[in-house]
Formats: sequence, structure tokens, C-alpha cells
Amino acid sequence: REAMPENEELVAKRRKLGPGSETGLRGGKMPIDKYRNFTSWYPIPFDEKWPTRTWPSKKIEKAPRWCSVDLRDGNQALINPMNHEKKLRLFMHLIKIGYKEIEVGFPAASQTDFDFIRHIIDNGLVPDDVYVQVLTQAREPLIKRTIEGVRGAKNVVLHIYNSTSELQRRVVFKAERDDIKKMAVEGTKLLKELAEKELKGVNVRLEYSPESFTGTELDFALEVCEAVCDVWGATPQNQVILNLPSTVEMATPNIYADQIEWMCAHISRRDSVCISLHPHNDRGTGIAAAELALMAGADRVEGCLFGNGERTGNVCLVTLALNLFTQGIDPEVVYNELDETIEIAEFCTELKVPERYPWAGSLVYTAFSGSHQDAIKKGLEALGDKVWEVPYLPIDPHDIGRQYEAIIRVNSQSGKGGIAYLLETEYGIAMPKDCQAEFSQVVQKITDASGKEVSPKEIYDAFNSCFIDLKEPLSLIDYEMSKGSSGDIEVSLKAHIRVGIEDIEITGEGNGPVSAFVSGLNKKLFAPHMMHFELSDYSSVARAQCKQLQSSEAVATVRCQAMNCGKKQGGRRFGIGIHRNTTTAVLQAVMSALNRIGSAGDSKLFSKLK
Repeated sequence: REAMPENEELVAKRRKLGPGSETGLRGGKMPIDKYRNFTSWYPIPFDEKWPTRTWPSKKIEKAPRWCSVDLRDGNQALINPMNHEKKLRLFMHLIKIGYKEIEVGFPAASQTDFDFIRHIIDNGLVPDDVYVQVLTQAREPLIKRTIEGVRGAKNVVLHIYNSTSELQRRVVFKAERDDIKKMAVEGTKLLKELAEKELKGVNVRLEYSPESFTGTELDFALEVCEAVCDVWGATPQNQVILNLPSTVEMATPNIYADQIEWMCAHISRRDSVCISLHPHNDRGTGIAAAELALMAGADRVEGCLFGNGERTGNVCLVTLALNLFTQGIDPEVVYNELDETIEIAEFCTELKVPERYPWAGSLVYTAFSGSHQDAIKKGLEALGDKVWEVPYLPIDPHDIGRQYEAIIRVNSQSGKGGIAYLLETEYGIAMPKDCQAEFSQVVQKITDASGKEVSPKEIYDAFNSCFIDLKEPLSLIDYEMSKGSSGDIEVSLKAHIRVGIEDIEITGEGNGPVSAFVSGLNKKLFAPHMMHFELSDYSSVARAQCKQLQSSEAVATVRCQAMNCGKKQGGRRFGIGIHRNTTTAVLQAVMSALNRIGSAGDSKLFSKLK
């Protein structure tokens, strides 16, 4: 008792503590003084050629040229680089899904890369419309080895690079601008001379990358790129690929878009160059950077499947392509068997695609939230033939080879809509909305107790336990119907039922078998004890076609209320019956509802029965 005020005082003190307090109960400030805002030192000036940015008002209307760099840039970032078998499997899959430019390796730096490139060329595995791209540094022995690696190919992209950024010039190379420019120019000259001599008859394209472009002053990046184009002799028919990489993502995506639009506006022969993007994902905005840069005028994108690459990876080609697809734009690559692409990528890279990965993750098309499940169910029911419009599902899972079964899964956060959807799609059982709500409480207890997801089979088992398998205290043995005794009474029904351990016979009349059955039950069992029950909300539907259904059946649902001297006793309860005969199904549903009233224990309907 004496300690309680001290504890309360300590709690109050903790709530008042600010960052960096002497107690150390909260962390201090992060060392923000070590860093500077990118735009504080990196100007992107408007001028006569670029008086204002225009990309925000533009939209992407077609797919860019794609280049997969999985086999080179992606491969160099792996803990266990791909062997020949894995490289070949991934290369053949990239061909299958439609990539026309594939960077296949760095043949001068790796014997594995060299042997692989020779294998796909010597064995005729490169289609005539596909360009193989190879990377090299601007040194004569490396260029010669690179050319030896691609000799005999029909289409080749020779990719040369050197870093141009202010930071690397100052810290890594300790060189001036002219030295860096000279390196690019001399490398291009050498590459051109050797290519013209050694690759006669080959369709050769040059790709030049001012590595770390995003950290390179724009005027210098332009100067170097112009010099490379001059040396190569760029023309509209012989374009140079100017690859402007976000080697390290240093700012928000709009800054990259500004840089790209600035370059597009200032390059002297825009029709003689293909502006290519190579975004990395250091800030987690590689996709946005690529899309905004395409709006800014870029023509081509390099990236990897599922964002593999150094550090946080390259931009994801799958996400970019499917983003276009969801906007009604042909991505010009095909991911209609996305799970196959995932399986191959995971095998070759030994990296898993996370469950929440855009478009591809195993949980992307799954809803656990009750409101989401209900909206998806209604959206699928209302779906037309043309435009895909389903809440929470911006893509039709069938279009990428996924199935609807995985869309809705049930846990403690789920609601009646998801449970009803699974019962209907997996087992063909449709329930009225109020019955869905009642049954969802049953499932909720299961999920709350387990804390885990419940499978469709577990939901179905709970459904059977709740409605179908409940045979106490009443069960239907058999019945027969005949014509009623008068014009107003259409049906006379005699039924044998079991009450506890006793078999009894009841008879009743009514304007249909259901009313006759209710009349007979009330007269025989409940009226002698001043009790009766009323039936409402009767429905009967055919069991929907599904993979679990072997023959046609009726699903009948009723709701019953116990009454005592004209007053309601306890709550109303639903009952469900399933049978090939519709009448049998609804009579079983009545018994199901009565048994559920009895098991609930909130009425005296069965208190006098033996």
C-alpha cells in the first residue's frame, strides 16, 4: 500500500519525460547534423531550354523498352552467384516472358559469365529479335575479352561505364572533370574501333552509363554524354543508349524526374539517343522514381525481377510492368503465370519473394478484414463482362495465374462476408445475411481461441457442427404427405421424429408441408406445456456448383422463435438443412433451428420434454 503512490508518481514522471532527458528512459535525437538536404547543394536550374518542368502534367501511355539486368547486376549482388544451370534457366524464362534486351554478364570479369555467353550464342539460344547486353570497363584487354565473348551473336549491346559523380571524383578517383570525361571518350573510341574490326555483320548498339548520375552535376553529365555520342557517331538510325542510373537513390522521386527531363531538354540530338533509366531502391521509391522519369521523357528501363540488386536492389521489372497493365497499357511482357516466374527467380537467386510484395506476394490477393471481405464478395457478384472493378483488388488474380480461392481467408479480424464467401465458393452453401452474422459468431469464437487463421474446411466443419450434425433433442426419421382434409388445408403430414431416446409420431395440416410440420410439432410437443414456436425467414436455394459438390442438393434455411403465452422467449435461431429433396431439407432445417434454441438454453421450450 505504501509503494502505490510512489509507482503512480513514477508513471506520471515517465509521461512527462522528453527526448534526451537525464533519466535515459527515452532515446535522444538522431544525429541529423551529419546529413544535408540533397537540393541544398544540387541545383537543377531552369533555363531557356528547360523553362519549367512539364512532366507532372503528363502520363505514361505505352510501355518503355525493357532491359533485364538480372544475370549481371542482379547476379553480382547475390550471396551465392548463379551457376551455369541457374543462369540458363533464368535466361530462357526471360525470353519466354518477352524481354528483348537482356544483360547477360560481364565476360571480361568472370569465366562463368564468359562461358555462359558463349554457350547461349554457340547453341543458338538467342532469338533473332533479342539483344544480348554485356558490360565492360574502358580498358583494352577487357574490351577485347568482351568482344571475344559475344562474337557470333546477331544483336549486341556493348555497355561501357565510368563513375562521374562529384563525390567519387573527389574521394575515389581524386580526379578533375576533364580526367573523367577523357576516360569516357577514350573508352568509347577504343570500343568503337574494336567493334568495327571484330564484330562485322553484328548489329551493335552502344550503351554508356555515367555511373552515379544522380550525384553528378547536370552540366557535367550532359558534357560527358554529348562527347560519347560524338565519338560513337550517334544518329537516329544508330542511337546511343544513354543510361542515366540512380546508382544510389539520393532524393525524392520528383528530383530524379527533374534530372531526366533536364537531360532530355538539353541533349543536342534527342532523336539520336535512347534515354534509359536504371533506378535503385535505397529510399524505397525506385518504382515511383522510374514512373515519374518515364513521364519526364525516358524511353527505356533497366531492372531486375522482384527488385534484386545491390543494397536494397534495382527497380522491380515485374511491379513496373503490372502497374502499366492495371492502367490498360500493354506492358509488352507477359506475366500470366506469375507463380512460375516467382519459382524460377527464387530458385536462381536463393531469395524469397516476401508475402506482401506488390502483385506477387502470396498474401497480396488475400483479405482478412471483415469489411474488405464483404466488399470483395459484393464486387465479384456485381462484376460485369468488360471492365475489372472489384474493391480492394486492382487486378484480376486470374490474369496473372492466381485463383480466387486465395482472395479471402479467415482469422479473428474477419467478418461474416468472408466466411460466407468461402462457404459458398468452396462448398456451394449460400446463407441469408442474418444467418451469416449468426454463424460468424461461431467462427469468431474458434479464431479467438486459436489466435490463428481457420481454413475453409475448418469453417465447413464448424458449419456442420452448428447446423447439420445437431440431432439432440429432436431428429427427423421420416415423413409422408397426403392431400389436406378441406379446400383451405392443402397438405396433411405425418412424421416420425425422435425426441431424446423416444420415437414418436406427429400429424399436422397446413397450406404446405412446412406449415403442416410446424403445426404437428407444436400440437404434439409444445402446446400441452403452454409453449409453441413460430417460424420466419424461410428460404431454399440450390447448392451452388463447386469442387466439393458431387450432386445437386437444396440448402434450406429457417429461423424459429420460442413463444410462451404469446410472448417471445429467448433469442431467434437459424436452422439449416441440406438434402436432395427440397421438402426434406426444409423440415431438417426446422429441427436444426429447434435444436439450436434448445442448446442455447435461453428459453423453456424444451424444459418439459423427457
